Amino acid sequence: MIAETMAHGHSLLHRIDPRLRIMAAVFFSCAVAVFQVFAALSAACLAALVLLLLPGLDFRESGRRLMVVVWFLLLLWCLLPLTYEGPIAAKIGFVSVYWPGIRLAAQITLKSLAIIAVFTTLVATIPVNTLGQSLARLGVPAKLVYLLLMCYRYIFVIEQEYHRLVAAMKIRGFRPRTNLHTYRSYAYLIGMLFVRAAARADRVYQAMRCRGFDGRFHSLATFPPHPANQWFALAAAFVMILLVGLEWMY
Repeated sequence: MIAETMAHGHSLLHRIDPRLRIMAAVFFSCAVAVFQVFAALSAACLAALVLLLLPGLDFRESGRRLMVVVWFLLLLWCLLPLTYEGPIAAKIGFVSVYWPGIRLAAQITLKSLAIIAVFTTLVATIPVNTLGQSLARLGVPAKLVYLLLMCYRYIFVIEQEYHRLVAAMKIRGFRPRTNLHTYRSYAYLIGMLFVRAAARADRVYQAMRCRGFDGRFHSLATFPPHPANQWFALAAAFVMILLVGLEWMY
């Protein structure tokens, strides 16, 4: 299941308007994605990592999510310096390490860590239901918002169906092996999963129609003003201006 381990808390960040957090994360990520100067990238990465140290956030969970990206970045560091040709930085036997590859790997590393850290602290701390409502308030097309909410709600149901089918296969003596029978059985499993998902979707739709569903989700959630919203908006604007200034200056 999708665990919202960071979505519920009592930190100051959790009390900030989720719409402000979403906009800050999106603007920050778009800016960092086009930065090329290391001064701006380093400052952006530092600012994003500082957010992970805010009181009330689960530092272990944040670090665990960053480690998923770190393994991918290690692969880039093993490949890019050796394959992105240009001026040679070092030569070990018949293997050459190139400066352009090192520079590109460093840029990708700083950008990835900064963007993942910001989304982990600003967006992953928003419950999915609140995230959908916030996106709707920000003008995201309603169909995309409903698709997000419905997928999040029923992906757990499909997972339960999958486990029931797997349990039924094991009860009947199925043991996975590297043979044609195993491949055919898994194909039947996937096909039956789609059939059951389609049947359940039709039942859910009929149930929603019986309850007066008219194609819209009506939300009673409100986002009351909070003094922290203004300070967060000012801090986010200051950081963005500083980063853009560093990009232009260097």
